[in-house]
Amino acid sequence: MTAIARITLLSLVLGLSACTVQRPAPTSSEPIPPAGPSTRPAPSTAPGKPSAPIPAAKPLPRTSASFAPPPGGHSHWDARLGVYVLDNQSNTFYRQRTYYRWNNGWSRSISPDGPWEDTDIHGVPAGLGRQFQ
Repeated sequence: MTAIARITLLSLVLGLSACTVQRPAPTSSEPIPPAGPSTRPAPSTAPGKPSAPIPAAKPLPRTSASFAPPPGGHSHWDARLGVYVLDNQSNTFYRQRTYYRWNNGWSRSISPDGPWEDTDIHGVPAGLGRQFQ
């Protein structure tokens, strides 16, 4: 066999061996519950018995995991809109070094104080466009 054929065959064997997946052996005899929604019926509350307490709602995050907050301004992240909402300026938003303002139409700027240039719905993040249609 030639050297090129050997190298090709060896590369193919090593490449395919890296693609194999093996399941780990179970460490206990207990069955593993299936992933996804539970098939168990919800517990019913009998008369006279208190129901389980409802967990408190988790507080919304003040920042985004993907986008940096605006520099120097008080704001909070609105995941539904996909932008930071400036707390001290009404209808002013921030994402990726751009400020967006709604005032009977959209405008944008690189500073919260302007200058503002008019834009249409295509120039703002999608969540804002849906909110102020």
